[in-house]
Amino acid sequence: MADIGRTRLPAAAVALMWWYEGFWCKVFPGRADQRAIVEGLPLLPAGAVTPLLLAIGLAEVALGLWVLLGHRPYAAAVVQTVLVAGFNTGGLLVGADHIPEPGRLVVQDIAFLALIWLVAARRPADRAPQWAVAR
Repeated sequence: MADIGRTRLPAAAVALMWWYEGFWCKVFPGRADQRAIVEGLPLLPAGAVTPLLLAIGLAEVALGLWVLLGHRPYAAAVVQTVLVAGFNTGGLLVGADHIPEPGRLVVQDIAFLALIWLVAARRPADRAPQWAVAR
């Protein structure tokens, strides 16, 4: 039972965030602000917006599943960090007009990244990579 609060519950929270952002915000029904940000990408043909949103959304859903399964959590944390930083930096650069509170976005991202790394660090020590095990 202690494992639920220590590892599973935080992992479920991270997975739910990815599923919400991926499925609800990009696939069904999709959010207009996220569509507008993608439409603002330079050199992206108009017909590519929907397929790109679908691909990103499904990748985010898959990422949530990866987190929930707990396989290679440090690799998952690195991938998530790169994606959170990249997506939101890109959004702020090309779609700032569609982000009502950029400061809130950055603060929420910092909290989300902290939770992501907490999940990675909370895996059992016998499964952690050698460089991550305290000696």
